[in-house]
Amino acid sequence: MRLFCLTEWGQAPAIAAAILFTLLMVSACQDGRSPDGGFSLDSLPLEQLSDYQLFEGELNLLQPGPDLLPYDLNTPLFTDYAEKLRFLYVPEGEIINYQDEAVLDFPVGTMLFKNFFFYTDARDPSLGRKILETRVLARHQEGWKAYSYLWNEAQTEATYKVTGAVVPLEWISESGITRNIQYVIPNQVDCQNCHQIGAPLLPLGPKPRNLNRDFAYPEGNANQLEKWVEKGWLSGLPAVVPRMAAWDDPASGNLEDRARAYLDVNCAHCHRPEGDADNSGLFLNIENSDNSALGFCKPPVAAGAGSGGQAFDIVPGKPDSSILLYRMNSVALNVMMPEAGRTIIHEEGVNLIEAWITSLSPAGCP
Repeated sequence: MRLFCLTEWGQAPAIAAAILFTLLMVSACQDGRSPDGGFSLDSLPLEQLSDYQLFEGELNLLQPGPDLLPYDLNTPLFTDYAEKLRFLYVPEGEIINYQDEAVLDFPVGTMLFKNFFFYTDARDPSLGRKILETRVLARHQEGWKAYSYLWNEAQTEATYKVTGAVVPLEWISESGITRNIQYVIPNQVDCQNCHQIGAPLLPLGPKPRNLNRDFAYPEGNANQLEKWVEKGWLSGLPAVVPRMAAWDDPASGNLEDRARAYLDVNCAHCHRPEGDADNSGLFLNIENSDNSALGFCKPPVAAGAGSGGQAFDIVPGKPDSSILLYRMNSVALNVMMPEAGRTIIHEEGVNLIEAWITSLSPAGCP
């Protein structure tokens, strides 16, 4: 093939520029980024986490670039004591619409990045950490899709993994106990089981009441929702937004507020009228104010080993007679609740729900 010499034909520089532009376009598309800095949703999932080009410096620092904004939740989902760093990407010029009780209405092209890690010794984070996975939720035209990335041992890269994985893990807890688990990274079907509320796949955590909190940004503390408005990402924010209690912070709410927040986040993606466990009649979403649907003196629809020989989901004043607590305090496959997302008992969460049930006015269940 004959190559053009720049001294040949006056068009040669223009042709060379066009070829260079085309090569840059192809390279950008392969990385998932378009020349204007946006994303081609058709290219997702990208093979490596670094291909998103959203983090700065060494990838394992998880230092967000200018297109990412970190965020946190008042009460997060329990995942075997994993620490989590969350980031939000919104395409330039797009807007999130406020919805009061539901997850915010994110525009097409939005991506949520959730990074799961464990400190070597939770008593001293300076001793280092191990990142196990990064989960990406991307809002496509037809709805949300979930992609899981598994980090390598060198902590230099995370690679897309359809089938999930099981990672042996040892760390020292805040109480100084050495814990050993087989950490489970979900496959694509597992993601759907938790995130499919009704027909569509949806994020679980970013509801206004769970986002309504301050965050320590580099430029100073600010309310997260107000920060999103300031950044031009969120519209329709009302003057007053409900705030979910932090399950582990007594200053954020009373015992019932914190217990209800914990059950909403950890259980209500299934135990709600439009969830997978709707046929149970046990609705643990924070909006539910019906004590019977909340489990008070309510017999289970299906008994068996999961009941622990108890007759009611919650017996007010009697945690040891409540099926809800029995299932939370188990790791048996046919008993434990939640049935996915954990392999060990969340001892502090069990203590919270036990204290709440104890505090309820005793009722003589039939």
